[in-house]
Amino acid sequence: MTGHATPNDAVPAPRGGDETLRAAIERSAERLFGEHADAASHAAVERGEWPQRLWQAVVETGFCAALARTAHAGIEAGWDDAWPILHGIGSRQVPLPLAETMIGTMLLSMAGVEPPPGALTLVEQDLDNCLTLEHAANAALLHGRASRVPWARHCRWALVSLHAPEPGALCLVDLRQDGCVRIEAGIDLAGEPRDTLAFAGARCALRFDNPLPALREPIRFLGALARSAAIAGALESVLAQSVRYAQERIQFGRPIGGFQAIQHALAVLAGETTAARTAALAAARSAPSIAAGDPGSAVFDIAVAKLRCGEAATRGAPIAHQVHGAIGFTREHPLHRATCRLWAWRAEYGADAQWADRLGAAAIGAGSAGFWPGLTRRAFERR
Repeated sequence: MTGHATPNDAVPAPRGGDETLRAAIERSAERLFGEHADAASHAAVERGEWPQRLWQAVVETGFCAALARTAHAGIEAGWDDAWPILHGIGSRQVPLPLAETMIGTMLLSMAGVEPPPGALTLVEQDLDNCLTLEHAANAALLHGRASRVPWARHCRWALVSLHAPEPGALCLVDLRQDGCVRIEAGIDLAGEPRDTLAFAGARCALRFDNPLPALREPIRFLGALARSAAIAGALESVLAQSVRYAQERIQFGRPIGGFQAIQHALAVLAGETTAARTAALAAARSAPSIAAGDPGSAVFDIAVAKLRCGEAATRGAPIAHQVHGAIGFTREHPLHRATCRLWAWRAEYGADAQWADRLGAAAIGAGSAGFWPGLTRRAFERR
């Protein structure tokens, strides 16, 4: 992140050579998350502490600014390049607002703004949040409440999405404004911070137009993309744990994986995992970034990915626990860390029903003549 030194083994900027940028990021992510996203980090978060060692490792590797411009310490990676990071957040259940910081840093950088140092959180307008902007003398003041804000108590800055003056307008707010910002602590199903913010005339450090006009709600869409990739990663972790346990657990003289009922359950879990990964990868490849993207299909692809990944989480997590039996619910077993996040993430940045409603309304609006062309182009046009 801006303001921190980057070590020599951080993610390299060049795209050429013998290896792709994504392969380099994948190796870095596997090494970093494998070494630092451990039980101690999870225990610290559950105690309400900030996992500083893990965060510092992420910062030094350059993940926070991977999507930002080179002028802002980034490498201008595309979302498909950054896939190993987003996927790794899920597969390793990384307890950090890393996705939020990556998104906020990229949007600020695209707007030509130097991202502030430290972790960023995101605030969006949704069914529960009501935020308004007051224009005072030489200042824009934020009012209202926002619930379930990721990691707000540990973040200095929040990037806030507004519906006015234009859809997708953004403002950067310092959360350390005494008397103007109140933080009410909360947690999600996985025990990670999901706090409520109450703004009472909080001064916006800056306000700017949406740098990604193809996405009318950039925080919701990019947040949905990040959660889709994380869900895909968590499902792969759940599948691997379930297959391993089925091979190890002996019942009636043989591994339970040898029973047809267990094999069928694992096959269903594998299908859901593959469907989630496929949908999330398609969205990552079309999502607009500094480097690339296909704005024409990004809206459709992200909506489909979040819906399909949420459905896969709903169907896949119970199968994993059925295979494991009671042991999967115990605190000592790592399965619950993945499944609790699956249940929490499917509701964030738009629940299944909300994305299904968007897609359904778009299909109806396209009419019978436009349905199949819109489906094949991955972009419905109202007729």
